[in-house]
Amino acid sequence: MLGLFNTLNLGARALQANQLGLEVTGQNLANSSNAAYSRQQVVLQTSLSTPTALGMQGTGVQATSIQQVRDALLDGQIRDESSVSGYWSSQQNSLENAQAQLGEFLNINSTSSASDAQGLSDQLNNLFNAFQGLATSPASISQRQNVVSQAQGLAEGLNQASQNLSALNGGLNTSVANDVATANQLLSQIADLNDQIGKSALSGGTTNDLNDTREQALEKLAGLANIQTTTNANGTVDVSIAGTQLVSGNKTLDTLQTYNSGNGQLQVRTATGGTPLALTGGSIQGTIDARDGALKTLRDGLDTLASSLITQVNGIYSSGYDLNGGTGAAFFTGTNAATISVNSALQTDPSLVQAAGVSGATGDNAVALALSKLGTQNVASLGNQTFSGAFAAQVGSFGFSLSNANSQVANQNSVSTMLQNQRDSVSGVSIEEEMASLITFQQAYSASSKIISTADQMLQTVIALKT
Repeated sequence: MLGLFNTLNLGARALQANQLGLEVTGQNLANSSNAAYSRQQVVLQTSLSTPTALGMQGTGVQATSIQQVRDALLDGQIRDESSVSGYWSSQQNSLENAQAQLGEFLNINSTSSASDAQGLSDQLNNLFNAFQGLATSPASISQRQNVVSQAQGLAEGLNQASQNLSALNGGLNTSVANDVATANQLLSQIADLNDQIGKSALSGGTTNDLNDTREQALEKLAGLANIQTTTNANGTVDVSIAGTQLVSGNKTLDTLQTYNSGNGQLQVRTATGGTPLALTGGSIQGTIDARDGALKTLRDGLDTLASSLITQVNGIYSSGYDLNGGTGAAFFTGTNAATISVNSALQTDPSLVQAAGVSGATGDNAVALALSKLGTQNVASLGNQTFSGAFAAQVGSFGFSLSNANSQVANQNSVSTMLQNQRDSVSGVSIEEEMASLITFQQAYSASSKIISTADQMLQTVIALKT
């Protein structure tokens, strides 16, 4: 038999094991609302048996470790999906911001009403309608003034749209720079956590809470850029982005840096190595692709539209004659959407509008009529589309890009929710289960204390027999 002293030791070990169980359960309950926390559990094991005359006899229980309940495969999948979600979310945010700022000019606000400011499509039609009105009454000063006013409105609309797009471009560059700075902070944090985890592993300590914090940092980093990770034997994690290793154990080998790739468009490379990175996911690349994709297409399209309008109108207009017999002037000045403007002389004296095809013929409308027909003609520089058709195609392309981003975000939200639910079922804290464990450990603790008190009474009895 074990003897009374060994029975006391058995009870003491049981007390310690169940007390540890209570503490870990309390830790789980305290972190039940902590999204970054993974459930922990005490691993209990039968302590070593002792040989006796009756055979091997158990000596109770002992706690061997505190394990973290994690699924490495699920964690990896969630990091991967974080990159995809970050990519499409940043695209959606960028394009929605553009829609909000440009809706008035592009007629893409679904809530626009008749009282809203006219968009570019309306202003284009108004200009050619004004030319038609001038062709009907070529000697009318009021019709000439209407032509100048409508042209000014269109030019100002193009100017404002270009200005807004330029401001959006700058804002997206700032967003890329901010995300890169955040990524560098996370890389440094991961290296620091690796250092703490490695040291704890050497001393035999647990790193469960450190692992939670590091996993949270890894998922945040994955949301910014698609990452690749490798777990080392000592529990540290190496991190690479676009095939370039940036963290090795407790060392940050390199960081990220933005650089101007031309025309003020920021891209990403390694700071020390200077290696341009071909990012394949994350909010950084999503912002870059929105800036250099749908928004650049829209920006270039407006410039092409304005340039073609300047060229086509001036080509017809310059051969006409004004009411004073003057000719050869340009109707529009500038070269693109940012610089297009109406000839300043016309703004002060509408009689200088060159509407006639013959000098001195006040009632001639040849040029005004040709300009009015320009609105329905296909233009080679616009892909053989009319001005209105080309503009509608540009807006349609932008709308498709936004719609696609919205669909992708909705799909990713579904996938991310599914994976998170799967992880919660494995690693999440269930208050009901923990309360049940709390009661179990409490009762086991009370029973263990009863073993000790009973053995103590038996010892007192033995001692009393010998006195």
